Amino acid sequence: MRRDSVARVRAAFVADSLRRVYAVRDTGTVRFCAGGDLTLGTNLDTSWTALVSRRLHRRVPALPSPDSLVAPLRPIFADADFALLNVEGAIGDGEPPFDKCAKSTSGCFALRMPASAARAIRGVSKHTVIANLANNHARDAGTEGLRETRRILERAGVVVTGVDTLPTLAVTRHGDTVAFLGFATSGGDNDLRDLDAVRRHVARAAAANRRVIVTMHLGAEGADAQRTRDSTERYYDSPRGNPVAFAEAATSAGADLVIGHGPHVIRAAEWRDSAFVLYSLGNLVTYGPFSHREPMRRGVVACATVDGRGAVHDVKLHPTVQRAPGRVSIDRSRRALTLMDSLSKVDFPRTGARVHRDGKVVRR
Repeated sequence: MRRDSVARVRAAFVADSLRRVYAVRDTGTVRFCAGGDLTLGTNLDTSWTALVSRRLHRRVPALPSPDSLVAPLRPIFADADFALLNVEGAIGDGEPPFDKCAKSTSGCFALRMPASAARAIRGVSKHTVIANLANNHARDAGTEGLRETRRILERAGVVVTGVDTLPTLAVTRHGDTVAFLGFATSGGDNDLRDLDAVRRHVARAAAANRRVIVTMHLGAEGADAQRTRDSTERYYDSPRGNPVAFAEAATSAGADLVIGHGPHVIRAAEWRDSAFVLYSLGNLVTYGPFSHREPMRRGVVACATVDGRGAVHDVKLHPTVQRAPGRVSIDRSRRALTLMDSLSKVDFPRTGARVHRDGKVVRR
């Protein structure tokens, strides 16, 4: 039997087994809120503070209290059954097990938050908090650093996804489960550039769970990366995936919500039948050696209800803004909403989401 045939048979067996284990009565709705890139400082290289302190004409601490950095977000996540955050960086203290930038001369960023960041992340919501580690900085302290990051987060009560291709299952207040899957272009089996594998992994999760939430960390970065196109994007000459092709693969296999981050800017959103795709939520909290100029300082927290059939509705966006070196607050100007509405109309004329000034998202 060919290897791909064996893989299909194995996936079908696992899906059938999971379906029998987790099949429960049809249940009610579940509320999700998701934020984009989150880095609560870095204890690997603090030299950036000297430059920023001169620029801002005040002393800038390298490692403020992580809890103080996320405190402004708690009101947004208060009513969410599940809070999903892209934790972009390793977590740990002491001497790092791996020096990512040892041989680099420039353009290298090594991000590792202190262990206290895990408790702050858990405190974003009183309900379930999921940390996605499928991104290009979760391994900044090496493979052992990734394992340590996972241990610290789970010890703090955070559910971790994005470290492999198996769905991360979280139990709802109704007693059934939600499956979370994280994909990135940073190596490993959950590489989003392998679209056939993406379909298999998502379909396996959808076979056993009524609700499937997928994250994608991909694409070019920076002010010139706001547009979403159906083509392979690159950054520093490295292929970073095709966002539209990935969304098609994930939703056609059964994903209900596809949540994007990585470009560090707001991007478009679109409806794919009953599924909803956000191509980039922008930066949420990025404290440290990041650009906080326009448009990188804008972000959104996206909240949506998913019913027992997996249909998405009642979508609302909460705009955020950061001031250097990474202090977040609610954006009273609502600039991010205008950006997402305009980009959705331009990039997806037929399926793009319509974003109202109050943050409500509807079909065009």
